Amino acid sequence: MVAAYLLVVIRYRVLISGQVQGVYFRDTCRLMALDHSVSGWVRNLPDGRVEAVFEGPAEDVHHLLDWAHRGPRLAVVSDVAVQAEQPEGLGTFVIR
Repeated sequence: MVAAYLLVVIRYRVLISGQVQGVYFRDTCRLMALDHSVSGWVRNLPDGRVEAVFEGPAEDVHHLLDWAHRGPRLAVVSDVAVQAEQPEGLGTFVIR
């Protein structure tokens, strides 16, 4: 007998403010996403913030959201704005 599991996939767009550029935020974010089976992307914005999209299993996406409030060791995160979006079925995580 094969058990069927319902996998809840969610997606959030995240804007991270503070000292978040030049501190390996994007690369560390990519590694965290790959470790937690989260798809999406991350990029620096001209105004100094970092923008990311996290899509995948709810528990894993929430782990990335928690991490975004801290960032890598050298980051100083002052604010994280989170907006829910419809999942798009992304297959990997990339730095833009």
